[in-house]
Amino acid sequence: MRVSTALAAETRQVEGFDAAACLNCGVCTALCPLGYEILPRRLFRLVLLGLEERLAEHVPQIYSCLLCRMCEANCPAGVHIAENIRALRTIVGRRRLS
Repeated sequence: MRVSTALAAETRQVEGFDAAACLNCGVCTALCPLGYEILPRRLFRLVLLGLEERLAEHVPQIYSCLLCRMCEANCPAGVHIAENIRALRTIVGRRRLS
């Protein structure tokens, strides 16, 4: 598995991308109306670690997120999850991950 330092660097340039604040507590996953276990905490880790190939495996979940913000409602760290997912969509599109 390759680490992409470019992926991590690109996300740091996105204003408001605060995935590093995620505590990995799982509250967001428990509240997801779609029941996605991968969103959002693991996605953020994949990005921050630069695991582009692993992130590409989850492109369908990134694009099917409802952006309903239920995951944000009880986030103890106050992470802007919906905005992070929007940023991921942009990054995935730019990098043409699939």
